[in-house]
Amino acid sequence: MEKRNVFLRMQEMEAQMEHLHSDLGDLKLLVKELLEENNRLALENERLRIILKREAQLQEDGDPSPTNHPHVIPEDVVGEGYDNLARLYHEGFHICNVYYGHLRTEGDCLFCLSFLNK
Repeated sequence: MEKRNVFLRMQEMEAQMEHLHSDLGDLKLLVKELLEENNRLALENERLRIILKREAQLQEDGDPSPTNHPHVIPEDVVGEGYDNLARLYHEGFHICNVYYGHLRTEGDCLFCLSFLNK
């Protein structure tokens, strides 16, 4: 193989590697977005289950119109919510109002830790 052909081949391989690197970066962003959406949907699903359970309990108690009651959140639900946020933080997601739901990529977040210590 001639020296010129070797150099051209190396340039082709370098271009292919740059293209693969770009594709990998795009895939990483897509996975991050999917994980964040999955997390958001899981939280929403959990909140809806709590509301549904509370509404079903009100109907069982004989109240035909549970929507007329003020929405009071029992203390055990508040504790459960705190536990869920702590779990999410330890799984690597932000729980602070600044970056909520985003993956934590650089260690601990002072905003999140401040929120957990309240």
